[in-house]
Amino acid sequence: MVYSSTRLNESNETLTFSEAVVRGIAPDGGLYVPAFFPKVDLHDPFWITESYQAFAKKILSLYLDDFTEEEISSCVESAYDDKFTEASIAPIKSFADANFIELYHGRTSAFKDMALSILPYLLKTAANKLGTKDDIVILTATSGDTGKAALEGFADVEGIKIMVFYPTDGVSEIQRKQMTSQEGENVSVVGIKGNFDEAQNGVKHIFLNSELRAELAEKGYVFSSANSINIGRLLPQIVYYVHAYFTLVKQRKVAIGEAVNIVVPTGNFGNILAAYYAKQMGLPFDQFICASNVNHVLTDFIQSGVYDIERVFKVTNSPSMDILISSNLERFLHAISDGSTSIVSSLMSNLKENHRFEITDAMRNQMKDFHGGFATDQETIHAIKELYEQYGYVVDTHTAVAYKVYKDYVSQTGDHKQTLIASTASPFKFADDVAEGLGLTSVGLDAFDVLNLLARETGLSVPETIRELKDKPVLHPKSIAVDEMVDEVRLFLR
Repeated sequence: MVYSSTRLNESNETLTFSEAVVRGIAPDGGLYVPAFFPKVDLHDPFWITESYQAFAKKILSLYLDDFTEEEISSCVESAYDDKFTEASIAPIKSFADANFIELYHGRTSAFKDMALSILPYLLKTAANKLGTKDDIVILTATSGDTGKAALEGFADVEGIKIMVFYPTDGVSEIQRKQMTSQEGENVSVVGIKGNFDEAQNGVKHIFLNSELRAELAEKGYVFSSANSINIGRLLPQIVYYVHAYFTLVKQRKVAIGEAVNIVVPTGNFGNILAAYYAKQMGLPFDQFICASNVNHVLTDFIQSGVYDIERVFKVTNSPSMDILISSNLERFLHAISDGSTSIVSSLMSNLKENHRFEITDAMRNQMKDFHGGFATDQETIHAIKELYEQYGYVVDTHTAVAYKVYKDYVSQTGDHKQTLIASTASPFKFADDVAEGLGLTSVGLDAFDVLNLLARETGLSVPETIRELKDKPVLHPKSIAVDEMVDEVRLFLR
């Protein structure tokens, strides 16, 4: 298995997984993709009897063939241990045809833990295999959840430094406190006076700044990323979709080979892309329902074939999806263009220069199994209320967006297949809005009082890692302009 860039690659360079995960992003600005998708045998009894950890070892071994069996096992066992409060790692809660994959039982109470718990181990193992002597500098932009999950994974890891940029006014209070209270000698957290897209573009420009890279190389530093632009972030996400499907099989909700639909709330397109990759491996996933908030650039793209970011950026109550430039869409474009690096390069160039692109009819035919929909803030609140009143089930705002879009899809199509819905964060990370959905009055209460209010109403326990934030001091108060990001990196690595 080798990896290559999604964009034009004159030297036809291919990399091992170790090389790709350490680099993070290709020199041409493209993203690394696998040469092919290995197939799984759905009828192998392994899938019915084994644990999440065993699933992870088996699936990752198909992509990480430069790792030994022992190295993969060590990474998996180190990642998916008692850091997760559920023994099954990603349990499913089912209501009629809707099956919620709870991806938030890790340390930071968000789905990013599913991949970022293992990425540090993959990265360190890869660096050791390559004989990398330089310190690795993880640069990451976050819309709220990636930042804390990456900080948690990389804090005080020898030979690695991590720097996280987040939109100062674009995250929830709990998300902000999670990041700004992060301990660790090797970490830096900096707010950006702008939105996530600006932070993400700033990080990409730093990666492609050859002068800065050369300057820091002299000091013994090499850049990598913990964002989903890094192939080491994306591949572990495939595991939970495969695991979820066979959980439905074990629960006798579907027969082996029976198709199910997938609903994912997504802004950067990585989470739904992992499900799409699982389908390429042989999983019987039928329709992919991409759920957005009012920053619905992805919905519009799926419906029209036109990706246009010339629109007003809106701050919503599902802030992790407040994104207009979806990085992982590039990998999807590569897949539906039959791996054409020239087409992808042209589309990315149009996006950069004209802020839009339009795909070909042939590419549109390749995405007939995708549907897009969105929810307003008020519709999101209503979905929280509906799920609680009908089933006594409490979800965060992003999962509520997914549920609303799922209900719309069923209403429009009459398609009642069993459906997997990615539940991406604990409701306690967005307690103010969840409380509103449950009809609770939180006016005048601080974020931590709202947590307690929500817990009393629902009978749920506030995750310990969130509850303990109240007494943690803010260690990273800095907020800067976007054009100061390069100087901030130099300051951190001086």
